Amino acid sequence: MAAQQSWRHRPPKDRPSFRLKLPGMVQPGRPVMLALRPSCECCDKDLPPSATDAVICTFECTFCRDCAERKLAGRCPNCGGNLVARPIRPADKLVEFPASQQRVFKPQGCGAA
Repeated sequence: MAAQQSWRHRPPKDRPSFRLKLPGMVQPGRPVMLALRPSCECCDKDLPPSATDAVICTFECTFCRDCAERKLAGRCPNCGGNLVARPIRPADKLVEFPASQQRVFKPQGCGAA
């Protein structure tokens, strides 16, 4: 039975690996990067990749520190998870791995989760 379970985690060499491929998914051999969304979901404040006041949850919902502390009490209004400082991507990596340009603005959802 152990032999049967081992392929569940890793397909045998004689079986093809079937993986779902959707637009925007990770490409084999490419590092996984945060989206680095460009603005706060609550107040629409610009948050460039170098912003030190950007915070995110595990789903990458993005907020400015002011909204996170004053309006959201450190909790994501979408998932209820905690908000942590968003890392800053080195400028030389932004050329190959640019920040997202997709703005998400939901002022009506900026109450506590």
